[in-house]
Amino acid sequence: MKQFATLLMLLCFICQSRAQQEAPSPILFIYDASGSMWGQLEGKTKKEIASDVLATSINNLPDNQRIGLVAYGHRKKGDCEDVEFLVDLKNDSKSEVNNAVKGINPLGRTPLAYSATLAINSLRDSGTKATIILITDGIESCDGDICKVVTAAKAEGIDFKLHIVGFGLKEGETKQLECAANAGDGKYYDANNAGGLGEVLAEVTTETIDDPTDNFSIFATKNDEPVDVWIRAKITGTNDYADEGRSYRDSAFVYLPPGKYDIEINPLENTDIPGTTITIEMNEGDVKHEMISFDGGTLKVSTTNNGEGWDAIVKMINPATGKSIAQTRTYGREQTMEIPAGNYTVSFQALTKLSGLDIYYEVENVEISAKETTPLSHNFESGIAMIGVKSAS
Repeated sequence: MKQFATLLMLLCFICQSRAQQEAPSPILFIYDASGSMWGQLEGKTKKEIASDVLATSINNLPDNQRIGLVAYGHRKKGDCEDVEFLVDLKNDSKSEVNNAVKGINPLGRTPLAYSATLAINSLRDSGTKATIILITDGIESCDGDICKVVTAAKAEGIDFKLHIVGFGLKEGETKQLECAANAGDGKYYDANNAGGLGEVLAEVTTETIDDPTDNFSIFATKNDEPVDVWIRAKITGTNDYADEGRSYRDSAFVYLPPGKYDIEINPLENTDIPGTTITIEMNEGDVKHEMISFDGGTLKVSTTNNGEGWDAIVKMINPATGKSIAQTRTYGREQTMEIPAGNYTVSFQALTKLSGLDIYYEVENVEISAKETTPLSHNFESGIAMIGVKSAS
């Protein structure tokens, strides 16, 4: 009986140890409670938006996820050391974090560097590795440099990953934040509304310190400007995806074990340029980066009937697939279509009071070059058939 009891205790100990080993490393949120969070977006305060979106993201985390919370600027209006641990890193209660966020009263300044220092110090003191997610609607207002703080901590060997979410920041305000996120082996994200903040938090809460280090990245451009793209890495020959990520007009990162992959790259911004797919092979220890250009060309089309402007439908057709990739209607005026560089068949269909076989016309081997405009016009010739009319003899 004693042997059985001892065995049972041993099994319980092993199960408990495995459960502890499988529990993900903690996530520590650094939350902006500065006075500017009373500013409004889409008719709601940024405080309300951030509180609601953060609660949704936290509720979607695993049940055994430990979650800590640091807030700054919530107690004293002008205090650059107003930073407080509201929820300890050992906490595994989602409601405790959500309730703490709801009870915050935005008031003070934005001591980003000091907030990061206290968060990192807590990891050093406890010997804990963690994912830190900083949400801020403003830049440093206390003369600190968060990039230097993070860089020094990494050099010291403190194990953490830092993501920074800029909520409603203006263009040109993000340089120091981008530097800090990069130094912290994480990413900087822009979020300009509730939907954007929700998308970003859904992504960053899955890219944690427990994940393997990303080893493949893509940077996409269109006519020399960065493009926001979504990439998905499919294992070649299967329908299984290994990883996916978004670029936010920067580099999109994924982790790919050794193997062969078809990388799908799809633009997320307004453009007629379709997505593309590239195939890569990863070997043990590889770190790869690809530059993808969606540079397109422009087809400038016009249609006439007997020399006068005429309404027509114009389609760009991929000769390899026979599928239309873009089309326009001329309404008797010059129109343009932006399409990927390449060789196309262009079809014309005359409209408005024209009939017969000659209302259709195709031009093959139309070459579209990147960043160039190619003019193309077609004239539909027509006459009037006098049915049943006899000429006088």
